[in-house]
Amino acid sequence: MLVEIHMLQNHAPCNLNRDDTGSPKDCIFGGVHRSRISSQSIKRSIRRSPIFLEEMKETSLAFRTRKLPELVKKKLVDDGIDEKQAMNAAKKVAQFGKNVKSDKQEKDAKESKNDENLTTAQIMFITDKDVDAIAAVMKESIQKGMLEKEKPDELQKKAMDRGLRQITPDIALFGRMTTSDAIKDVEASIQVAHAISTNKMDHEFDYFTAVDDLQEISEDEGPGAGMIGDVEFNSACYYKYFSLDFDALVNNLAGSVPRENATPDEKEKYANALDDATKLARQTLRAFLMAAIFTTPTGKQNTFAAHQPPSAILIEVRPRKTPISYANAFVSPSRPHDGIDLIKDSVQKFVSYSHLITRKFNLQSSKRLWFSTVDDIQIENAEICETIESMIDSLDKSL
Repeated sequence: MLVEIHMLQNHAPCNLNRDDTGSPKDCIFGGVHRSRISSQSIKRSIRRSPIFLEEMKETSLAFRTRKLPELVKKKLVDDGIDEKQAMNAAKKVAQFGKNVKSDKQEKDAKESKNDENLTTAQIMFITDKDVDAIAAVMKESIQKGMLEKEKPDELQKKAMDRGLRQITPDIALFGRMTTSDAIKDVEASIQVAHAISTNKMDHEFDYFTAVDDLQEISEDEGPGAGMIGDVEFNSACYYKYFSLDFDALVNNLAGSVPRENATPDEKEKYANALDDATKLARQTLRAFLMAAIFTTPTGKQNTFAAHQPPSAILIEVRPRKTPISYANAFVSPSRPHDGIDLIKDSVQKFVSYSHLITRKFNLQSSKRLWFSTVDDIQIENAEICETIESMIDSLDKSL
């Protein structure tokens, strides 16, 4: 089962996701410059949003960090291991993974004399259970007097072999890839597109001055500003697209499928895990939707406060796993014309294109849900949802 989510969201002047020069990210689409928000920025804003955390309630979630050695060291010390031995173990953990360090990291490693600042070469998406498993391996090695003799590769393999560690919903959604043999890779169950503007992008600049509150206007100091600068921004209506393989999400949460010669108890245990995973997947999807609708990336928000909710949302539940993006609805950029504003023109283009593609390719949906603040535009064969809550509730009942 595939759950396709399409959103149109118009933002006031902002710089939600900027590049290395401070400019709003952009791209060429349809031969025209568009504003862009990277999928990485969108995903992080969702999984770290207070809404997602609140909706997931007491469910454990993961964190992305390079501070695995420090976490393992703290765990070992808390478990009664000597500080020096815990530090030696942390040094071993710092070598987990096979990424080549950048020149700066290599230089920092050579020049640093502070062993407390150990980090892994690669940032890792991990859980508390991952930390516990690695710490247990290091503790066992210390107690056997083998820590100095064992290589990082051997210790990583032991950590991986310590049994199944159930992953968290955010890892089950977004997946993870590490170069460490101590942590299992997970294939993402959701695909997230870079959001692109339906309209042509025009960069603008805000020239600002900062006045020193304590500066006195005098012949010596004059009325000059304490600081001057400029900030780039734009205003755009974004098309956002998410494609969730709901079955893959459930399977990620359920864990490994029993082998063919599994015992009846093992099969029953997995069946129960599958039931629990399905319930958790439904909760996760609800949390994801709420966060995706009400959360935006945080770039320059203290300056622009561009908190505008989506103007249209289409959710399609497909029995066949045939993901379809409607981005090509905007190959010809949307624009205000003849009394029709940018939002309405974008929604009209989206609806017309979705009708065309659905008919031409005979796309099947077991459920179509339509929410829009543009009241006079409807979509074919869709349940009209007056509120976000009714839309999410209806989706939940269809799963």
